[in-house]
Amino acid sequence: MSTAPPIPSPTSARPKKLPTLHDFFAPGGILAKSSLAYEHRKGQYDMAKAVESALEDKRHLIVEAGTGTGKTLAYLLPALRHAREHNQRVIISTGTKNLQEQLYFKDIPFLESMLADDYGPLKVCYMKGRANYLCKHKLYALRDSPLLSGLEEIEQFHHITTWERTTPTGDRAELDHLPETSALWSKLDARTEACLGTTCPDWEQCFITQMRRKALESDLIIVNHHLFFADLNIKQQAAGAPDAGILPDASAVIFDEAHELEDIASNYFGIGLSNARIDELTRDVEIMLRAKQASSSAIESACAILKDRSKMFFASLPTTEYQPIGRMPFEHRADYLETEGDAYIGATNALKRLTSELEQVKNVEETKGLIKRTEDIRQHLKFLLESDDPNTVFWIERRAGGSGVRNLARGPAQQIYNTQLQATPIDVSTLLTTSLFDCYPTVVLTSATLTVAAPEGTSPFTHITGRLGLTLNRELVVPSHFNYPKQALLYLPPSMPDPREPDFTMHAVERIRRVLEITKGRAFVLFTSYSQMRLMHDRLLAELPYPLLLHGTAPRHVLLQQFRDTPNAVLFGTSSFWQGVDVQGEQLSCVIIDRLPFGVPTDPILKARMDLIASTGGKPFFDLQIPAAVITLKQGFGRLIRSLNDRGVLMLLDPRIQRQRYGKVFLDSLPPYTVTQSIEDVEAFFAAKAGNSRIN
Repeated sequence: MSTAPPIPSPTSARPKKLPTLHDFFAPGGILAKSSLAYEHRKGQYDMAKAVESALEDKRHLIVEAGTGTGKTLAYLLPALRHAREHNQRVIISTGTKNLQEQLYFKDIPFLESMLADDYGPLKVCYMKGRANYLCKHKLYALRDSPLLSGLEEIEQFHHITTWERTTPTGDRAELDHLPETSALWSKLDARTEACLGTTCPDWEQCFITQMRRKALESDLIIVNHHLFFADLNIKQQAAGAPDAGILPDASAVIFDEAHELEDIASNYFGIGLSNARIDELTRDVEIMLRAKQASSSAIESACAILKDRSKMFFASLPTTEYQPIGRMPFEHRADYLETEGDAYIGATNALKRLTSELEQVKNVEETKGLIKRTEDIRQHLKFLLESDDPNTVFWIERRAGGSGVRNLARGPAQQIYNTQLQATPIDVSTLLTTSLFDCYPTVVLTSATLTVAAPEGTSPFTHITGRLGLTLNRELVVPSHFNYPKQALLYLPPSMPDPREPDFTMHAVERIRRVLEITKGRAFVLFTSYSQMRLMHDRLLAELPYPLLLHGTAPRHVLLQQFRDTPNAVLFGTSSFWQGVDVQGEQLSCVIIDRLPFGVPTDPILKARMDLIASTGGKPFFDLQIPAAVITLKQGFGRLIRSLNDRGVLMLLDPRIQRQRYGKVFLDSLPPYTVTQSIEDVEAFFAAKAGNSRIN
């Protein structure tokens, strides 16, 4: 069980100023005397100065810092210095929980080990979304009136009850043996919609309350993008209510892995409704009111009717016979209401009835939250079916699961899927300008992949700043500290067919097999689609003597650990393995990508964005698809070289990078790899016995 470093209590004495950037980063400085294998990095120092200047001048800054530049320390120290000297809190937001944990449990303790003796302890807090934390009030209610399903839930409940007595944080990450899919946890977590706020009898001891207090005492708060934008959305909807959200005010925000912001912000600025969300509502009504002995036959009937009407509504949504699973646009909502309006009205009326029945319950504080959840769902349903907002795309996503229900209007029983009805902003630039960049004096965006090769005289950040609505900003490109021409070989095999041609798979299998024989496995093979990944994996399974790991057969962190622990392993993966994965050493000596990672043009969100660009006279392929694919390709190839000692081969099977004019944009945007079309060069690269080589 991991525990967070203690957060020091504030003292009346003014803490000593932290060292200057020069004293810390310069040759012979504090960093040089640390336990790290020190080498002065000019780019790291330049970035630190740029971040400090942006904070002091209250300006926005965007920085592409190549892998190996040490960008984490380059923004952490300026942020801590600014917070301490000006008594102004700074938020650090990361793309993933893994990076968030690395900052808090590795990088911050490392900094503190060098600074604390001379400059005092660092006041840093670590926050995750509310669903990661236990709600004591729910736990006690369930303990007093246990309504558990099966022996497994009973065992998990006893384990959580014991853990609750000793945990300092209430973070479910401490529960090593609780399954990721635990149905019990969703009955016990501290999500906003079920929170009683200051009226809760367990408010003072609440883990969320304690986390807020720590945040208010901290100079630096480390969060992730999902929490940041969820909190931002809650505060906007609450229109300044004092208890809205959990993040305190701050003078600046620094986004690491900022290339992910558009997609994450789009998700949280949108509205979604699923059959699972309605099922959770009815379940929580039944559990909480029974626990309070406040349930009634009328409420039970209202819940039963809502569940039934919900099934009928989601079953009535349009589908396509050729693609029952996945995303599809919901373009003709008016036509749907003409033909299936009864299902929509039935669900709406069932929600109204549940609200009415809950309003009859007296002296039970929990009903206020349940009523709000019910009304929120009803309003969201209305927006999803009736809104005509021109900046919103409406779409449906289905995943396998669920059970059948007979729809009288359509005849035989139909399969019910886990269905999500979604409304997503097409353009988030204005939303981000008004809610983020205009609200914080300084916003720093950084990542190893933010630029796209651009014509001379134009900024390589044009694509990302335009998509995010960032203007009047400062820009900096910090080259990687790695020697890419010597450390990495980019192999572009000749005579490959276009990926859209039928014989592409046959040729790709042969090229992958040949390269993996040379590298002796030790590779990631990355794909843009699950079907292509599975096809390639199955064809190579009998042809390669190496262990083949397949995305989807186990959780990502489990597969990564298996890859690290298994000699000569090959991991076949899709989107989630293109970024946020760090495997150093000879275990990862090759990264293979099947095709240029263009978005699927039929995806509802991408199609809507392309249509918007076209409607304003732009060129969707060049203005959106190519820049987005460049950044994704840079992320995928970035998995290979993670340290100064790494060496390896990259292979791209897509010949369009050489045959199409736009291929030059990709090649010019990549790091300066040595490029070859010769398989003999690949053999020679792995046969080389360079002194600093990791490959023998």
